[in-house]
Amino acid sequence: MPTAQPTNISSPTPTPTLQQSQLTAISLPAIDLGQLRGEIKIDGSSTVFPITEQVAIAFSQLAPDVAVRLGVSGTGGGFTRFCAGETDISNASRPIKQREMEACAAQGIAFIELPVAFDGLSVVVNPQNDWVQCLTVAELQRIWAPEAQGNITRWNQIRPEWPDEPLHLYGAGVDSGTYDYFTSAIVGVEGVSRSDYTASEDDYLLAQDVAADRLGLGFFGYAYYVEYSQQLRAVAIDNGNGCVAPTLETITDGRYQPLSRPLFIYVRADRASRPHVQAFIQMYLQNGAVFAQQALYTPLPEAVYQLAFRRFERRITGSVFTGGSQVGLSIEQLLQLEDR
Repeated sequence: MPTAQPTNISSPTPTPTLQQSQLTAISLPAIDLGQLRGEIKIDGSSTVFPITEQVAIAFSQLAPDVAVRLGVSGTGGGFTRFCAGETDISNASRPIKQREMEACAAQGIAFIELPVAFDGLSVVVNPQNDWVQCLTVAELQRIWAPEAQGNITRWNQIRPEWPDEPLHLYGAGVDSGTYDYFTSAIVGVEGVSRSDYTASEDDYLLAQDVAADRLGLGFFGYAYYVEYSQQLRAVAIDNGNGCVAPTLETITDGRYQPLSRPLFIYVRADRASRPHVQAFIQMYLQNGAVFAQQALYTPLPEAVYQLAFRRFERRITGSVFTGGSQVGLSIEQLLQLEDR
């Protein structure tokens, strides 16, 4: 698969940051934030990154002596670092897998699982693509299944009326929770797909690639599509009930399936009581809807944030999931899971 050639596209619109007037409305932990000292190391999902970045910006304005180190290595890469004891918090675009739980347990690392927002994984094309408006789940499966490698390489192989031109694919790398979720939802087996595509754990790079390639087709988190919405076009998905495009409304009400999913952070239980880590998580959860909206994601219902906050306050460890991607999980089902 050829790599897209560099092009002079404009930079994405920066994710809006909270102004002082908005900060004053934020619910703050009952701690003198200005007196806090320390470091918080965070890594993991590029999809969750924009939300945690908003929290880090707001927190740093109020707790300037706490250094928040925020990296991106994909959900899988983040869990590798987290379970090796290298980070305090891990951003994740899917629940932790069984083998990752075992890796954490082997190092004596217990974790607190916290949902923070909802995402609609978006399939996108270049705006110059005037032939693709909607793809069925079956068509996406034909494109991305392992047997498509070297075989499905041109647009007219998907639909004969489409151009007889090369199909250039872009998507999440194998360390990404987005890759895990997409393959589970579309191919039917988590972590299995064709490999002849341009892959990255960085959604910004994927957005730029498709924005530069008239023949490109890619997938990544909804917030990155919104940031590049002047340079990309989202493809509607037909799951058997008609074509549905990703929007805040269709993601929230559950119509955008099977590519809607919850997003998480994982906190080391033995770091949770450190004053600066505790204050960071309290700010995150008490203002979850604000930060999710700032990062262009769908907020969870306030009841879910309250349940997550209680989960953190009680230091409830472990996962409520069976491990790995949970395809088709709605916000209402997430609420039920958290209420167990």
